[in-house]
Amino acid sequence: MLEFRMIPSYARYMNKSTSSENLSIAKFYEGVTAGNRAILARAITLVESTKFEHQELAQRLLQKLLPKTGRAHRIGITGSPGVGKSTTIEALGTNLTSQDHNVAVLAVDPTSSRTGGSILGDKTRMTRLATDNKAFVRPSPTSGTLGGVTRKTRETMTLCDAAGFDVILVETVGIGQSEFAVANMVDFFVVLIQPGAGDELQGIKKGVLELADIIAVNKSDGELKSKAAATAADYQAALNILTPSLPQWSPPVVTISGLLNEGLDDLWNKIVEHRQILEDARLFYKRRHDQAVAWMHDILKDRIEHSFQSDSVISDLIEKLEKDIRNDKITPFLAAQKIAETLNIVRKH
Repeated sequence: MLEFRMIPSYARYMNKSTSSENLSIAKFYEGVTAGNRAILARAITLVESTKFEHQELAQRLLQKLLPKTGRAHRIGITGSPGVGKSTTIEALGTNLTSQDHNVAVLAVDPTSSRTGGSILGDKTRMTRLATDNKAFVRPSPTSGTLGGVTRKTRETMTLCDAAGFDVILVETVGIGQSEFAVANMVDFFVVLIQPGAGDELQGIKKGVLELADIIAVNKSDGELKSKAAATAADYQAALNILTPSLPQWSPPVVTISGLLNEGLDDLWNKIVEHRQILEDARLFYKRRHDQAVAWMHDILKDRIEHSFQSDSVISDLIEKLEKDIRNDKITPFLAAQKIAETLNIVRKH
């Protein structure tokens, strides 16, 4: 019989509780909302856990924290390896903490397929922010799955928001679908490029270009300054022929130097301007809500697929039909129809 074992009901969250669980939720809630870094770190670890009982506890905590969220400005930052993301994020984050912002930095961190360890070193790359009492730096390991990016990073953002961080910077490694996943969970998406990457628009995918709310040409200093200006002009010309994702905002191109902390105030002003424009048009929170609804559908698809894999009848049928498709014995449409018909039979029993 097909069972959705990975979908605990809301009623179960609310009704199944022991005094120790209630105490744990209360302590987590009190600590996170008070901005206690140690408890925030433990809450993030709870969210990242793959144990069922930890996931259940984490979801109860997130539900309780929901009224305390929604204020933070969520900014995604991507770029190819070597573009200077960490240097730029540390400089921008330090600027913001000096202006009395509380800044959380989450590095979307794919896990090594060989060792299970994190590839990125978070605090070793941002030593100033790591010791700044108004900042919080944390990797967000994906466990090798795109779904891991979506769930863990979104839920970690929720925890940081509830903990009082008003700016959340989400760094991607700049590879594969993680860019698209992060762009769909933030309010503003920054694409960093290097001087010279504009030569025939090399070094960046068109799809990522279309995701950008701003393009920042980094390393605009010293001998690379004139090359950075030329690269910025190339990208501005490219953006001019693309249809903006929002009619209220045409993505600009700026030149910055993360190393020398130049141009970052202008970058931040553009981010603030973008939010104000969308708020005035009543689109800022609408987009957030649209993202949340899309996230629900993504989770539902993932869990339905998991339920297929966990049911022996369905999984065996899928395996057989995959072979039949490869051997030209059945069309993909008819194969999918057989799976759906079998699913209905299994559910009825």
